[in-house]
Order: sequence, then structure tokens, then C-alpha cells
Amino acid sequence: MKLTIQKLTSLSAQDLIDLAKIWPAQTESDWQASLQNNRALFAAVFNERILGAVKITLNGNQGELHDLLVRDVTRRRGVGLYLMEDLQAQLPQVRSWTMKADDDAVTAAFMQACGFVREEDVWRKS
Repeated sequence: MKLTIQKLTSLSAQDLIDLAKIWPAQTESDWQASLQNNRALFAAVFNERILGAVKITLNGNQGELHDLLVRDVTRRRGVGLYLMEDLQAQLPQVRSWTMKADDDAVTAAFMQACGFVREEDVWRKS
């Protein structure tokens, strides 16, 4: 089975289980909110299981990434990079991407590998 990147439009019972493994501190209502209005939830799916996900807020040609995370057991295998590349391809109208930066060195290396540049406390890609 091939890894695919999907924009989720509804959440199955299995999706809820998988998302709880990715974001254990969040609830189903947090994820449901990401499916509405100007928001989107993209997931990296393999064998009908979500391995990684990211929430997006869309505003015209700008996209803001939130809660980008790949399950611990799947990291360092290209899932996150493929997720980032494919979601950008699926949203060609978005010309500018941002994500709030933290001081995590692993996240910094990953974001740089994805072509983002840190500007103060925001990762940016145009």
C-alpha cells in the first residue's frame, strides 16, 4: 500500500483513534473544528491508518500550519516531508505558508528541509 496525503472531510472511528495517537492532548471537537470554514485537516495515510497530520487555516492565498506532527514510531521515514510537499501541491492557490516557531531543534531542521525560513518566531515559505 502506498502512502497518500488526504484532505479529511469527515472523521471515521479509526481516524479518531489514530488522531488520538498523534495529538493525545486534543479532543474530537478540536479535530472536527479543523474540518470547517476556512480550515483544513490533512493526513498522511498508510494502510488506512493516519501516520501524521497537520491542521491548516486558509486566508485567500495564505496558509497557516498548526499542530504538524508525525507519530513517533513513523518519524525519520519521509512521512512529514511528503505530507508537506503534497498538501502544498493540493493547494496551489496558497502562495505563502507560515507556522509558529518554537525552540525545538528537530522541528527547525525539518522546517528548513521543507524550504521554510525562520523569521523571528514564525516559519515562512513563499
